[in-house]
Amino acid sequence: MKQYEKLSLVPTKWLHTLPAHWGCKKIGSLFTERNTKVSDKDYPPLSVTKIGVVPQLATVVKTDAGDSRKLVCTGDFVINSRSDRKGACGIADRDGSVSFVNIVLTPRNNWNRKYIHYLMRCQLFSEEYYRYGKGIVSDLWATRFSEMKNILLPVPPRCEQDQIVRFLDWKVSSINKLITIKYHQINTLKELLTAQLEHHLTKYPIENTVRLKRLGEFEKGGGFSKDNLVGSNGYPAILYGDIYTQYTYSTSIINHYIDKNAYAAAVKIRKRDIVFAGTGETKDEIGKPILFYGDDIVAAGGDVIIFHPNKSINEEYLLFQLYSQSSLRFRYIHGKGDIIVHIYPKDLGDTLIPIIKKSNQNQAAKDIKAIILNTDKGIHSLEKEISVLREYKVRIVSDVTTGKIDVRSIKIPGYTSEKSLETDSGNQGT
Repeated sequence: MKQYEKLSLVPTKWLHTLPAHWGCKKIGSLFTERNTKVSDKDYPPLSVTKIGVVPQLATVVKTDAGDSRKLVCTGDFVINSRSDRKGACGIADRDGSVSFVNIVLTPRNNWNRKYIHYLMRCQLFSEEYYRYGKGIVSDLWATRFSEMKNILLPVPPRCEQDQIVRFLDWKVSSINKLITIKYHQINTLKELLTAQLEHHLTKYPIENTVRLKRLGEFEKGGGFSKDNLVGSNGYPAILYGDIYTQYTYSTSIINHYIDKNAYAAAVKIRKRDIVFAGTGETKDEIGKPILFYGDDIVAAGGDVIIFHPNKSINEEYLLFQLYSQSSLRFRYIHGKGDIIVHIYPKDLGDTLIPIIKKSNQNQAAKDIKAIILNTDKGIHSLEKEISVLREYKVRIVSDVTTGKIDVRSIKIPGYTSEKSLETDSGNQGT
C-alpha cells in the first residue's frame, strides 16, 4: 500500500499531516450536540461500549434514572465522556436512549457515517479525546462537549470516505476471519484437554468411591475486606475473585496483600490446600478450585472455601478429579442463586471422588500436568498471534482514516463479511 504524494501540515499533533486535498475542521463545526431528555420507556436503552452502540443487556441492573436519559437517533455518534471507558463509542444503528454520561453528536454534513465510526473509534482519536478532558484524578477524568468541540478532524472528500469504508470493511473483515480461526483453534485445544483429562482420570481401576468430606476438612475464609488491602509489603491473601481471574488449576503466586491485624484474624491457606470460590456470577463457574503449592501461609478472603486434604490422597489427583465432568455437573446442580450464585462447604463435601491406587494417582496427576503444560503452550502461542492481528487491525484503521495510507486505487475483491468476536464486558449499563 502506498502513501499520498502531497501532504500538508495541520495544527494538531494527533494528525500532524494530512493529504493536501483533505480538509481539517473542528468537531464543533462538523457536529451538533443532541441533548434531548427522554425516558427509556419511550426509547429503548442502549449501551455505549468498546464494540460500539448496542442494545442494553436485559440482565443489566436498572438505575433510577430511566426517565432522565439522552435521546439517540439512527446515525448519531455517541461517545462516553469518562476516561475509564476510553474507546467506548460508535455510530448508532437505531433510535434509543443512553445515560447522560455520554455525548451524543449529530453530523452536520453529508458524512459517510461508517467513516466517522472508523475514524472516531481509532486509537489515535481516543488518546486525543482523553487529552482534551479534565479531572482531579484519572478515575474522575472526563471530556465534555465544550472541550471536545475544539478537536480537529480530517475531512476527506465524500467519494474518498466511501472508498476508505469499502477498504476497511474488507480489510477488517479479513483480519476478523483470521482471529476467529485462532479462537476456534484455542477452543479445540481446550476441548481436547477436557477429553484427555477425563481419559487419564478414568483409565485406572477404581478401588472405592468416597465423598470429598471424607478426604479432609473444610474451612470458610473471611475476617477482612478490601479496606484491609495494602501494598506488597503487607501479608499475603487470596480473594475469591482471584480464583476466577488470575489462577488456572494451581498457583504459588499471590497478588494481594493485607495489613497485619487483618492477617492475624484471618483463616489461613497452607501448602497442599485446595481453595474454592464460593461465589460467582454463573453456575458454570461456581466453586472453581485451585491448588495452592506455595510456601507462604496465606489469608483467605470472604467467600473463599478452603479444603485441607489428608495424606491418604494425592492432592493434584484430587484437584483434577474436581475438574472432571461429573464434579462440574455436581457443582452446577448445587449452586444456589440467580444473579449471584453461591455454593457451600456442606454441598462441596458431598462431591463423589473415585479412589484409585496411590501409585496410579501419582501417575495420573503427572500425565495430566504434562498435557496441561503442552496445551497452555499452544494456547499462549495462538493468543500471541491474536494480539498481533489486533494490533495490525488497530494500526490499519488509524493509518487509513487519518490519511497515512492511500487506498483510492485499491480494488476491493468479493468477500464474506466476518464480525469481530471481541466483546466488551464492562459497563453494559450506559
